[in-house]
Amino acid sequence: MKKTKLLAGCLTALLLLAGCGNSATNGSDKNAKSSKSHYPLTIQNYTKAEGGTKWKKKDEVYQKEPKRVMATTRTVAELLLHLGLKDKIVGVGGNFGTADQSVAKGYASLKKLSNSYVGKEAAIGTNPDIIVSRGDLFDNADWGVGTVDALNTMGVGTYVLESSIPGGTYDSIYQDIDHLGKIFNVQDKAKTFADKLKTRQKKITAQLSKIKKTQTFAYLHMSDPKEVYVYPAYDQTFFNNAFKMVKLTNVFQNEKGNVSVETLVKTNPDVLIVLDWQNDGAKMKKALYSNPKLSSMKAIKNKQVYTMDYNYLFSYSYNTLDGLEQLAKEMHPELYK
Repeated sequence: MKKTKLLAGCLTALLLLAGCGNSATNGSDKNAKSSKSHYPLTIQNYTKAEGGTKWKKKDEVYQKEPKRVMATTRTVAELLLHLGLKDKIVGVGGNFGTADQSVAKGYASLKKLSNSYVGKEAAIGTNPDIIVSRGDLFDNADWGVGTVDALNTMGVGTYVLESSIPGGTYDSIYQDIDHLGKIFNVQDKAKTFADKLKTRQKKITAQLSKIKKTQTFAYLHMSDPKEVYVYPAYDQTFFNNAFKMVKLTNVFQNEKGNVSVETLVKTNPDVLIVLDWQNDGAKMKKALYSNPKLSSMKAIKNKQVYTMDYNYLFSYSYNTLDGLEQLAKEMHPELYK
C-alpha cells in the first residue's frame, strides 16, 4: 500500500514537472513570437544633412531588437538604465555633469569611452546596433558620431531624441521614452518610468505654479570668468520652454546672431543664469558680481545671478526638472518653507 502511494506521488510529481516544463517552453515560444511579430519596427525620427541646419523627418526601420547600444552622453545612458537596458549599453560618451543618483550603481558599471564627447571612430568601435543621442552630436565633427544617414548606410541604427531638435519641449521626453520602449521592446518598463516621471512633474509644477511674477533672464555660457559670453539659445525650444516652468522668459530667444556685452547691459534682464561647469559656478558668480561692465544691471544689483549644471541645461532629458526645482528653491525659498 505504501509502495502504491509512493509511486502515485512520484507520478504526480513527474506530471507537475512536465506541466511546468511545457509552460516554460510555451512561455519562451510566446516571447519569441511576440518579439518576432514586433519587428521590423518603423519609428518616425529625424535626419539632417551634413553641414545642414534643418532637421527632416525620416522613417527609421529597426529590423530586430537592438542588442548593443551606444549612448553619447551620461544623461542618455541614465535614461536607458531607467528602461532596464544596462546589459545592452556598450559604451558611454560625455561622462560629465550632475548624476542621477537613483541609477548611480548601474551607471558606475558601464564602459565610459571619454569624459568628453566622442567621435565617430570611438562610437563605431563599440560595434553598436544603434546609437542614441541628442541631435547635435549626430555630426561628422571631432565631437560627433557621424550623421544619421551615414550611420544608417553603415548598418547602424540611430535614434535622435525628439526633445533635442527645434520644436522639442519637456513633454517631448515622454515621446522619446515611448519610442525607446518600442525600439527595445520594453514597453512596460517605458510606461512605468513615464508614469513615475509624470507624477513627479505634476508635483513639482504644482509647486512652481505658485510663482506669481514672470521675469526675464539671459543665459551666460562661460568657462572663463573674465570672458562674458551671452548664449541667446535661438531655436532651443526645449531650453526656452523648460524655463517657463519657473516663470522665466529668455530675453534673447529670438536673436539669431551674437549678443554683445553692451547689448546685454542695455537689455538689462531681471535674472542671469550662468553655467556651472564642474563645480565652478560660485567662481563665475563672484566674477560677474565684481565685473564693472555689468555693475548697472538689475540682476547684479539685486543679487539675481544663479548657476545651473550643464546636464540640467542642455541634456534634453528628464533631469532638467530636477535642475529647475533646485533653481526655484534658490530663487523662491519662501515657497518651500
